[in-house]
Amino acid sequence: MNTEQQRRQPSVMDPLTEPASERQPFDEEGFRRVIAIERKRTERSKAPFVLMLLEVDDQHPVRSAKALESVMTVLLATSRDTDMVGWYKSANTIGALFTGLVAGDKSSILMTILSRVSKTLREELTFEQFNLVNISLHYYPDDWDENGPGRPSNPALYPDLSSRDKGKQPMLILKRTLDIVGGLILSMVCLPFCVLIAIAVKATSKGPVLFRQIRVGQHGKQFTFLKFRSMYVNNDHNVHREFVTKLINKEERADLKSDTVYKLTGDKRITPIGRFLRKSSLDELPQFFNVLCGDMSLVGPRPPIPYELAAYQTWHRRRLLEVKPGITGLWQVTGRSIVDFDDMVRLDLRYATSWSPWLDVKILLRTPLAVIRGSGAY
Repeated sequence: MNTEQQRRQPSVMDPLTEPASERQPFDEEGFRRVIAIERKRTERSKAPFVLMLLEVDDQHPVRSAKALESVMTVLLATSRDTDMVGWYKSANTIGALFTGLVAGDKSSILMTILSRVSKTLREELTFEQFNLVNISLHYYPDDWDENGPGRPSNPALYPDLSSRDKGKQPMLILKRTLDIVGGLILSMVCLPFCVLIAIAVKATSKGPVLFRQIRVGQHGKQFTFLKFRSMYVNNDHNVHREFVTKLINKEERADLKSDTVYKLTGDKRITPIGRFLRKSSLDELPQFFNVLCGDMSLVGPRPPIPYELAAYQTWHRRRLLEVKPGITGLWQVTGRSIVDFDDMVRLDLRYATSWSPWLDVKILLRTPLAVIRGSGAY
């Protein structure tokens, strides 16, 4: 291999060859925070990272503690300054983040890191200590399978989410209480309208009153999403799938008109009564049942269809990790369908980071006016 070829090799080829001195490991909270930061960095830079977990069998506490200490010492002494080492689980698991990698063949990157780390540990640890260590590698960005559960394929890459939710437990309980109380009150108020709508839908076109669809909720959990049916039955959903995929992918947006909104306009699959229901957002009323079941909140991001999720960029997925989906949200009261997809995601993320009970109340109070105006509703 000539010098020029060597320069082009990804930095992962030498993950343990730049010694660092007097380094201290991150504690568990700090290391989980580092993982969250690296996920966001990868969203911007597109440069992948690898999380390596070294778990020590804790059936023999004394030997396990010595093995953990030895593994931590070796990693701190031999890893690069740009690689982070710390406690993934304080009791028995050490984590190491190999960052700044060059995107390439995933299997090759993982095999290279695994072989080099294993070789170094075998040289530095006793045979007994090495046999206590279980090594696993986790590549980010990970895959989200639209045909599977629709959630992150590797929970090991998201340890900060569970700890964050535990810290927000009182606020989450308050939000859930508001959802239940508000959902019950609004359901009772809207019940007469629901009866009239159900009669109108059934009388004007063949098919069920309710439209059921699989949607993706928080952390990628799939659930059955309810609406009043606004389309004729037995439609080809590939029309919407192709449209939304182009709208989400920046490279394909050039094929669409510059004033294209997020929803498909002039859709011939929609019934006359369905057009009115969509324009007035009355087709959304059955989602109060989704709220009461806990799949949705009154306020939050709109839940995507699995094929929409499949078209997401890495940073788009964060809208499913930060907060539970809702019936209304900042997007609906700010720009609705006239806001492009990236801006919609930014509004969802802004809501997630600034959420408060008062913000939910303000959004709920602004929703009726947004519905009456009907701007961006199709």
